[in-house]
Amino acid sequence: MGVLSHKIDRTALRAGDHIYSWRAAYTYSHHGIYVGGNKVVHFTRAVESGPNVGGFNSYSSSKESGCPNFPDCGFRLPNSGVVLTCLDCFLGKGSLYLFEYGTPPPVFIAKIRGGTCTTAQSDPPETVIHRAMYLLQNGFGNYNVFQNNCEDFALYCKTGLLIMDKSGVGRSGQASSLVGAPLAAVLSSPFQFFLASPVGVATVTAGMYCMSRYATDIGVRTDVVKVPVEEMTAIIGHGSSGEAGLAIKEK
Repeated sequence: MGVLSHKIDRTALRAGDHIYSWRAAYTYSHHGIYVGGNKVVHFTRAVESGPNVGGFNSYSSSKESGCPNFPDCGFRLPNSGVVLTCLDCFLGKGSLYLFEYGTPPPVFIAKIRGGTCTTAQSDPPETVIHRAMYLLQNGFGNYNVFQNNCEDFALYCKTGLLIMDKSGVGRSGQASSLVGAPLAAVLSSPFQFFLASPVGVATVTAGMYCMSRYATDIGVRTDVVKVPVEEMTAIIGHGSSGEAGLAIKEK
């Protein structure tokens, strides 16, 4: 368990793992669910649909990612952002990291970067894989960097939890960090009159930043409900939280 993130070797991967890889010099990370067989299901911006082959978009890796090893790499439903790729294409030139679940609150707060762990517990691997494969066939709605991104997808697959209040930040720890950092700076500004040095101001800002991340973590939020993946199509189809749908908790 690292301070920034948890890098692992491929031999340590297990089906149902939530994995990610840093992009653009560690400015953001891309997340997905490893489903075994060197394959990853993840969520991206949808592409325009092409000809269908057996109900799937014929955009394979030969068009989308250039993968020479897996003919089904890059398959997705028409106009869907949920895609199946091989592990190599998912990682690109990046390294492999494991998203951590059940992280103790003190450890979570001590993490410098968001989007690497959660206090929430993961469901069993078979449940996680079922959700990922079901969403590959049925979609996960429209991609939104703050409300519905790749980390949100992976978090849902692992926990089945959805946010009831769609007016705020979604489940993503990265999105919470983007909001939390400037918020912490603003909230800490009144303390500048009481702190003698820039170091003191930085300490207060960092502390408030970490606490704001913790407050928006899906494991401690009170505005979440557990939703069966089979209910997701109706909920996402309405483009809103769907009060009736979200009231149905997963058994």
